[in-house]
Amino acid sequence: MTEYVGGDVIPTGFDVPVEPLRRAEHYTGEPGSIAEARAFAARFLEQLKTEWCAAPDRGADGELLLLVSELVTNAERHSNGPYILELEGTDSAVTVCVYDSSSALPHRYPRDPARVGRHGLEIVDALAVEVTAERVPVGKRVRARFVLRR
Repeated sequence: MTEYVGGDVIPTGFDVPVEPLRRAEHYTGEPGSIAEARAFAARFLEQLKTEWCAAPDRGADGELLLLVSELVTNAERHSNGPYILELEGTDSAVTVCVYDSSSALPHRYPRDPARVGRHGLEIVDALAVEVTAERVPVGKRVRARFVLRR
């Protein structure tokens, strides 16, 4: 906001929108990649707390890391190549995008507590406020928006 006093311009706040914090990492799918992705997400969240004064709800850190784990595990299991983890965040939310080389969109199975496995997207859906999957020229992108304070 800007005030005009006697013809002078006096800035009274942020007039320019601030870009969200963005980071991306490339993973080969070699053993340890999922743990590396989780560590990358944890460092990102710490940077978000420092630079954006983000104050996640209690337990939100662990939920975000679980969401990242599920998405990169799916990319590792269902694609024939490397994948990219992209994080974008502000003080209120983090968007997690995972790009992989498979053009097959993820399949959402109906809830079934008796089913063994295939609960990844069910978990992601429970944690995120929005989940989308789309084909991109190099394969697909799965995007999940996670709110830090509910």
